[in-house]
Amino acid sequence: MTPVELSRTVLRAVRRAVDEGELSVAVPARAVVTLPGPGGCGDYATNIALQLARPAGRGPLEVAEILRPHLSGAAGVADVAITGPGFLNISLGAGAPAALAHHVLTQGARYGHGDALAGQVVELRVPYDARAEVVADTLVRIVATQGGRAEVRHAEPVNLRPVPAPEDPAPLGPAAARWALLHPAPHDRPRITADHLVQRESNPLFRVRYAHARTRALSRNAAALGYVSDPSHVSHESQELESQEHDLLGALGDYPHALRVAASHRTPDRLARHLVVTADALLAFQHAVLPLGDEKPSAAHRARLALAEAAGTVLAGGLSLLGISAPDYL
Repeated sequence: MTPVELSRTVLRAVRRAVDEGELSVAVPARAVVTLPGPGGCGDYATNIALQLARPAGRGPLEVAEILRPHLSGAAGVADVAITGPGFLNISLGAGAPAALAHHVLTQGARYGHGDALAGQVVELRVPYDARAEVVADTLVRIVATQGGRAEVRHAEPVNLRPVPAPEDPAPLGPAAARWALLHPAPHDRPRITADHLVQRESNPLFRVRYAHARTRALSRNAAALGYVSDPSHVSHESQELESQEHDLLGALGDYPHALRVAASHRTPDRLARHLVVTADALLAFQHAVLPLGDEKPSAAHRARLALAEAAGTVLAGGLSLLGISAPDYL
């Protein structure tokens, strides 16, 4: 089950509770599904009970208890736990990793696109400033992923004014210059330094582009060994590998949410930071993709390759939205 499908499952649970007279609320247009926060558990969490508590005239925990059995019985859901003030923490069935990897690979560059801004025109009024113009140019593409249309103009009053760069970023080159302007939060002053050009782990841009190049190399090396990716349930050989796969699945699953937030709040830095999280998860997981020594390729290797290729799809798509290339070799 993908995050989009899980969001629909949550809404169906709300609708069933309303139809059965357990809740008296208007069913919302969408349910936000994210990775569990501190103190959470499972694969995903939703704050739908907190969202509905006030209109329902009930406490969040009471709403969560009403929704829990409707969610627990849904296909693909293995368990539902309630944590904190009323978060529903959802554990998916064994086929979830395969379903997510298959969905990402099938959707390709359109993975994460949605309709949160469908039919909306987002007016971006910016000053004559390099950073503001790069941010606006990027938001045109990000807003489009959510069904909206962004229009950029130089007009008062300005409604998009990130802190300007202290100097011209052009000497860094196109990729590093855009990253230097887009990666910091709008209220942070960007660093225009050669650090963005160094090829080492301390450079987030390098890690993101290197992680993408690694996914392409893994596919080439697997082909040389005579196998291709095939999403299926992975039998974990260690708790460490299970944790690494979980982190990567979480990053892939949270990508649609990152895109939606970046579009809705006009914050391309949210997308840039999420790409760093995805890259770090892939780089931690990559060692398990190819057979070692005399080991023969197995179903597990094919499934892990599919997960790595899904990560490459997300990294390439996200970089493209930022206006940055994703090289196959680095």
